[in-house]
Amino acid sequence: MSGNELADTSTNMFPDVDSTWKTFHELQRILSKTNGKVIGDVMTSSPLAVRINTNLDAATRLLLETKYRRLPVVDSMGKLVGMITRGNVVSAALKIKKKTEEGA
Repeated sequence: MSGNELADTSTNMFPDVDSTWKTFHELQRILSKTNGKVIGDVMTSSPLAVRINTNLDAATRLLLETKYRRLPVVDSMGKLVGMITRGNVVSAALKIKKKTEEGA
């Protein structure tokens, strides 16, 4: 796999954009004409979140069954303590697989 292929398969903070938007700067130029919109106007309200003690299997199902690539993780008080990503799940699965194979 070349370096470019690796870059293409990473999870980015920004979604893939249409091929007509050649650069992030073009996206910035378009968004500069938002007529005063603020983050609250475009954010996901009441986002799906998981608690810090949520079973990994349950969080994995949520990531696979929804459009989300990442989910906020909250403590028992609802305070944001981190994020869980699809990449985190893959890494955990690979570690579990490796440990299982070493034990066999």
